[in-house]
Amino acid sequence: MQAKKYPIKDWAEDDRPREKLLSKSPFALSDSELLAILIHHGTIEKDAIELAKDVLKLGGNNLSQLGRLTVKDMMKIKGIGMAKAVTIVAALELGRRRQAGSVKKTRVEGSREVARFFQSQLKDHSHEVFAVLFLNRANKVTHFEILSVGGITGTVADPRMVLRRALEMNAVGIVLCHNHPSGSLRPSSADEDVTAKIVGAARFFDIKVIDHIIVSNEGFYSFADQGLI
Repeated sequence: MQAKKYPIKDWAEDDRPREKLLSKSPFALSDSELLAILIHHGTIEKDAIELAKDVLKLGGNNLSQLGRLTVKDMMKIKGIGMAKAVTIVAALELGRRRQAGSVKKTRVEGSREVARFFQSQLKDHSHEVFAVLFLNRANKVTHFEILSVGGITGTVADPRMVLRRALEMNAVGIVLCHNHPSGSLRPSSADEDVTAKIVGAARFFDIKVIDHIIVSNEGFYSFADQGLI
């Protein structure tokens, strides 16, 4: 005989995710408890924490993989409707943007640290995207932006768009980046061509292209480290 299930509101206060967060701190909650707060209500069959565990399982019990899931992916779980799925996706995006905001005013000093930031921002994209860091005279980051999204095998970076945004941001330096979802870090001829075009065009506006970094789950490739810029 299956044990009777009790809704979270009938649990002891110390066990309820929201009350636990208020009485302790967000750090005291497990991933499933934090997700349960976003999900808010469960169903007749499952409470919010059980639904949260189903969501985590869909993401391979890995928050990085969870960030790749779309609203439609999450709605495949019984009990996760559009409202719940949208809330979860929005929360994950806020986390990414918070991390992006933390890089502002950080001085760019090496390709490894910059690549680590780009990896954190682009790892959830299953398609190629082209992004730029805009720098001031002190070589500090003033803005990060994804400028174009392409297909599975490539993206189109328009040098005119890159330079226009750099001028709008009053940038004196930029770091280019795009991801390779395939995992390969070898630059294509198109990658080399667009880099040369942007570097050449930037010189006319006294804007320096510091680097062009390719990132994937396998690591990163720096044009500057390879002497190509």
